[in-house]
Amino acid sequence: MTDAQRHAINDYWQQYGVEFSKSMLDLDLLFQRSAPKVLDIGTGMGEVTASLAKDYPDNDYLAVEVHRPGVGSLIRRIVRDGLSNIRIINHDVTDVLHYQLPPDSLDMIYIFFPDPWPKKRHHKRRMINMEFLGLLKKCLKDNGRVFIATDWQDYAGHILETFSRDMDFINLAGAGRYAPRPSWRPFTKFEKRGTRLTHVIRDFIYGCRKQKIT
Repeated sequence: MTDAQRHAINDYWQQYGVEFSKSMLDLDLLFQRSAPKVLDIGTGMGEVTASLAKDYPDNDYLAVEVHRPGVGSLIRRIVRDGLSNIRIINHDVTDVLHYQLPPDSLDMIYIFFPDPWPKKRHHKRRMINMEFLGLLKKCLKDNGRVFIATDWQDYAGHILETFSRDMDFINLAGAGRYAPRPSWRPFTKFEKRGTRLTHVIRDFIYGCRKQKIT
């Protein structure tokens, strides 16, 4: 962690940070308004989150990142750009989804370039699995959207296969297909690195259609 990142956390965490707890958040109260709520999972150094919050000020962005230097970097961007529509939780997103986010509270979820854990013995560590989809579904509103991007072919196939097993998620590009790259999605350093390595970038857009129990 750099001195600048450390100072950003020390000076501005009370303003932009959200402590993890097992109590449900009131997101409208947290952001002091009613607006579309976006969960940005694994924000890295925060460049994409800050760019989206700046370009789409009518959305509120809840960033979840476990890496404290990344949290400090994002807070620096928030302060530099005078952004009021970002809050940050420095904790594992599985716990945040399970305990802290209310049911039917999110309009969109972004998962851009999650750790692919490429070695087969590490595949069980991948974020996207059936249990995780259940948590996403709980917190998404009906007709909410999940946007994902990866540059790892094996992980892309895993994502397609996992989502295909949950009938409440609809692949908006068509079954078994990848989505066009959203024009609004900023380029990340991971995407640029993947491109340099000649990896194919694959995007996914899933709609959440919750089955009604009658």
